[in-house]
Amino acid sequence: MTDTVTRAAEVLKGHRESIDRLDAILIYTLGERFKHTQAVGKLKAEHDLPPSDPAREATQIARLEDLASRADLDPNFAKKLLNFIIAEVIQHHKKHQK
Repeated sequence: MTDTVTRAAEVLKGHRESIDRLDAILIYTLGERFKHTQAVGKLKAEHDLPPSDPAREATQIARLEDLASRADLDPNFAKKLLNFIIAEVIQHHKKHQK
């Protein structure tokens, strides 16, 4: 291999290692987030509160869109991701309802 190709392979390897670490961080962070949302779901069920809170969801979406913009991430992607997560959380909350 030429020096340029060898260097490119090293840089690629470094990026992929960073991606792998970040993927692990994302998964563990989502796991922690779901522990808290499950606790919220149980609390809501115990107090006969609805599984979804549209006002809270709208506030969270706006907050994450702003964070995404500041992080040079497409705000629409952040919104889609949060909507996906919220839908999953609501399904968990509904399971706790009586």
